[in-house]
Amino acid sequence: MDKVPKGYVIYDGASLLDGKRIVAIALTDKSKNSKTGAMVQTYIIRPDINPLEANKTGEDYSICGTCPHKGIPHNDPNRKTAKERTCYVNLGQGVLIVWKQFNKGAYPYADDTMIEKLGIDREVRIGTYGDGASVPRYIWKKLTKHSNKRTGYSHQAETKGADYDPYLYMRSVESLLEAFKAWDKGERTFRVTNVNNIEPPIEGKEIWCPADKGVQCKDCGLCAGNSIQAKSIVIKSHGAGAKYA
Repeated sequence: MDKVPKGYVIYDGASLLDGKRIVAIALTDKSKNSKTGAMVQTYIIRPDINPLEANKTGEDYSICGTCPHKGIPHNDPNRKTAKERTCYVNLGQGVLIVWKQFNKGAYPYADDTMIEKLGIDREVRIGTYGDGASVPRYIWKKLTKHSNKRTGYSHQAETKGADYDPYLYMRSVESLLEAFKAWDKGERTFRVTNVNNIEPPIEGKEIWCPADKGVQCKDCGLCAGNSIQAKSIVIKSHGAGAKYA
């Protein structure tokens, strides 16, 4: 009896950020991520380069674009990732496993009909790793067409070539100044505040991320961009790189 695949390739083509080949993979088995819950997790990777090396050398621009959390590229042989990296994603765990499995041929390619089926009655996380705007938006619209809830975030609102859509994404911002500029455009934001210099939510505009109270993303669904009417979200920097945020 054939094994049921744990994931599918939903995009294989040029990055909209720099034209280099990227792939997007949707993992459909039940995620054990304690913060998000059992969502469909989507990874955007460079298939030709180990994700740690891509981050260290700056080749992750293809998937992360101008995100300030990816850190500073360098050639120090004693470091595995970029300097002062503040991204919460552990590249040496899930991302590396997905990259290795893809290169082993573990994930079949999904056609348009299958992509839609993958999201039926599921909660979908756009960009578990990587910025969704590096991939054509029609991919995400197909994946989330019949989903219960979805989440998505992007730093690429001002990036040339990016397929940024405020309907799909929370606009990721790092300061109140950036947040106010986005609000002036009618966009909802997801703001990271440094744990050592906390800027609390602006009354009437933002709320703390419900994850602080143990609510999982699959049950929350507030980070769905302008597809819903809700306040913007603020979260305290977290993960291994939080001290640099």
